[in-house]
Amino acid sequence: MSTTIVALTCLPDAGEVLDTLSSAKFLDVCRRSGAGRVQVNISDDQVAGAMRISELDPPIEAVVTLHGELGAEALDIGPVLDALESVATVVGAWSAAQRAPLDPDLPADGSRVDALANIAFLRRPADLPREEWLRLWLDEHTTVAIETQATFGYFQNVVEQALTPDTPRVDAIVEELFPMAAVTDYHTFYGSGGDQGELERRMNRMLMSVGRFGADRNLDVVPTSRRDFDLR
Repeated sequence: MSTTIVALTCLPDAGEVLDTLSSAKFLDVCRRSGAGRVQVNISDDQVAGAMRISELDPPIEAVVTLHGELGAEALDIGPVLDALESVATVVGAWSAAQRAPLDPDLPADGSRVDALANIAFLRRPADLPREEWLRLWLDEHTTVAIETQATFGYFQNVVEQALTPDTPRVDAIVEELFPMAAVTDYHTFYGSGGDQGELERRMNRMLMSVGRFGADRNLDVVPTSRRDFDLR
């Protein structure tokens, strides 16, 4: 199943953009382009105060993910990009192969998922071969991330190619779902139960792991609210 991820910036107003992206008109464009499910993530007031890391300037403010119908080789992304460019600035679009180590049953009726949805845009260090980078990230780090954080959703997208001109380099896009209290509470974020020693142990283990494959630098982390739409 094909997955296309589009990053947006320069949103005039998060609420107005959400109205457009959840409208029947936009969703019909996505359906006609081959999408079976659309995911809309917007950095809004409900996640204000959460950790943000911005390598890009201006920063990414929203992400639209289109999941193709089963058996579809590729999405016709052109009409979708035209629709998105009418409400915001497109940073870039990428095709990706997705896997989900934690794949919860989420509503797909356009309602807000009760979560802080962190989306990270990762870049492979130049001195780390791609296969080794993938091994360290997918085979070794995945377990560490799950064991040291209070995530209940975890989606890993390995970028296959850029779909837009002058697209910023991105090698992977990760989404993690946390309880809403994690917006302002590190103990909730890391699942340490209020134990300061356990919090520090989990943070140190996580930092050591991400450092091994370069995810401690040259990345963007965007806190968002997530909504899903089933178009089938």
